[in-house]
This record gives sequence, structure tokens and C-alpha cells, in this order.
Amino acid sequence: MNPDISLQLLGGLTAREFMRDYWQKKPLLVRQAIPGFESPISPDELAGLALEEEIESRLVIEHGERPWELRRGPFAEDAFAELPERDWTLLVQAVDQFVPEVAELIEQFKFLPKWRIDDVMVSFAAPGGGVGPHFDNYDVFLLQGYGTRRWQVGQVCDSNSPMLQHADLKILAEFVKTEEWVLEPGDMLYLPPLLAHCGTAEDDCMTYSVGFRAPSAAEVLTHFTDFLGQFLPDEERYSDADAQPTSDPTQIQRDALDRLKALLTEHMSDERLLMTWFGQFMTEPRYPELIAGIEIDEEAFLASLEDGAVMIRNPSARMAWSEVGEDLVLFASGQSRLLSASLRELLKLVCAADALHIDNLAPWLADDEGRNLLVELVKQGSLEFSDE
Repeated sequence: MNPDISLQLLGGLTAREFMRDYWQKKPLLVRQAIPGFESPISPDELAGLALEEEIESRLVIEHGERPWELRRGPFAEDAFAELPERDWTLLVQAVDQFVPEVAELIEQFKFLPKWRIDDVMVSFAAPGGGVGPHFDNYDVFLLQGYGTRRWQVGQVCDSNSPMLQHADLKILAEFVKTEEWVLEPGDMLYLPPLLAHCGTAEDDCMTYSVGFRAPSAAEVLTHFTDFLGQFLPDEERYSDADAQPTSDPTQIQRDALDRLKALLTEHMSDERLLMTWFGQFMTEPRYPELIAGIEIDEEAFLASLEDGAVMIRNPSARMAWSEVGEDLVLFASGQSRLLSASLRELLKLVCAADALHIDNLAPWLADDEGRNLLVELVKQGSLEFSDE
């Protein structure tokens, strides 16, 4: 995507201008980001998803005496019939993994790395419904599906911001409104991390929230060091060869800390291992249980393609690729595979194409490495044969 082309989604800004002036800096309201937008799913269909065992869903209900009660799905079929006429919200996570029409919304955000996108959460709110003033630790685009919702934004927050005493929800005890807008279908609001915001339904409404993955420093350190530890032999330890005699055996000298820092730096600056870990971590599927491969050999695989079979990426799979030295590496659903540089265009195709078939795969089907890669991705479950 050309970063200097004006985008309707960004209100006429170029991707470069948006990244420079707004991304992770300040909110952006775009009227008619998607003109004439119609919600791909209905409230009844969203409620149907909330009945499913494998789908994360929540109900947030406001009460006079105990505000913001949280109920977790899956829900029984009669759960929604018992709800009041107003002041409640249904939130369903990762709808893009179950509804292809919702997944298509992600294509609107090609100016951002796809591996950074977490999911598309869809919410339905009755009049007055909301989840209270809060803040997120990640970027989010809020696209109005239908109906109208009033959004207010406030102060920048952090982990020290006062919160209400609530066992399940993180609701700000203090909210200082600075701006306010009412969004209609097709309107979109971008919010950077840590900005307090509060959304309230003016009438029956649906909102599509495109959220982004942002691992915390604690997650990075914990997960990477666990990953790194797999490659370090037990005999590699803290060493103080050539240390000077100590005058006080109870004191930890500064030179000991320097040696420790050198030990850590030596291993944590290994870019090959860091890239391998990062790619695996950022492509870990939200629902790994939904990625189930099939047993297939190369002969059966090629026969299926020759018969007109079409492959697609598993909706729950995450895929990305990168360069590691002179080689390439493909990350697929939390796993990595080192490949030769000659497969660059195949990796791009596998990660980005809507469909894979004998016509666009032909250049690589005669290549042993390329053919083997495709078969392994089907076995793993990141690629699957389409039923259509």
C-alpha cells in the first residue's frame, strides 16, 4: 500500500500522516470512514454466537444499586429474553474468526502490520448500555455498525489511576471528559492506548472494535527468557575468572554486576533467536484448539489441487514472515520454519492471498521445499481446504 495516498478510512489522511500525527498519540474521529456501512451481522446473529462454547462473550448490565454486573458466556437461549429494555451490553470477542464478512473489515487496515491486529470484537447495546469509563493498553478503532453511540474521551491513565472496587471490571473511579461525539453507522473513532473513554448507546446499536496486540514488557521478558533458556546448556553460568581478591567477603562488588550484565547481554542480543521468538509469540492463535490439521501426503495434496481444490488460511490462524540473515522464516500459528530465500514470493502469497489454488501455486509445486511447506501447513492446520 502506498503510504502517501489519501484514505477514506482515515478521513482523507494518508497512512504516513496518520502514523506520524495520531497513531499512539491522540484520538481521531472520522465521519463516514466507510460510507454506507451496513453491519455484516444482526443482533440476533451476534446473540447466537454468544451461545457457542468456543466463543468468548460477556454481558455487562447496569443496575442502580450495583452498577456494571458482569456475566460470562456461553449463554442459554433464554438469557436474552430475560434482560431489561435498556442499560446492558453484549460483547463477543474475535467475531472475525467465525464470520468471514466481519474478517473482511481487517482488509481496511492494510496500512498497519497484520500481525499486530488482535481481533474484531462486536458489541450490541440496548439504549443506555455501556461498560463504564475505562482505558485500554492497546490501540483500538471503533466503527459504528448501526444505531448511534455517544463516545466521550478523557484523561490519559496508567496503572496508578484510581479504579472502582469491582471484582470483574476495571472501571475508572474518576473520569474527566475532554471531548464528546455521537457516532452514526460508518463513523469511526480511533483511540490510542491509555486514553480514558466511555461509550453509551443512544439507542439499539452495534459497534465493531478492531483491537491490536501489544505485549507488555513483563510478557516480553518472561516469555523470551523462557524461550531462550531452551537453547542454553546448563554448564553456561555466571563466571568471575580473573576476579581480584576481595577485601570484604560480604559485599557484592560492582564488577560482579558488570559480569552479570555481560552474560545477559550476550544472549538477549541474539537477533536470530529474538526474531524467532517474537514471530512465534505474535502469531500464537487466540483459539489454538480451532487449528486442527489433517493427515495428507504430497501425492494426495497435489491430486486435490489438480482436481480444482482451493485452500484458504484457517480463520483462527495467524501468519507472518521475515528475513533472518540470508534465509527467510515463516511464522504460522505460533510455529516457525526456516526457508531458503528463493521462496520469498511464496511466503508473501501464503500470508496474504485470499485463496491458494493450482494456478497461483504452480511455480512452487515443482519445488521440493515449496511443496513440502504447503503440505506441512495443511497438516498443521494453518491452511485448510475450502468447502466452497
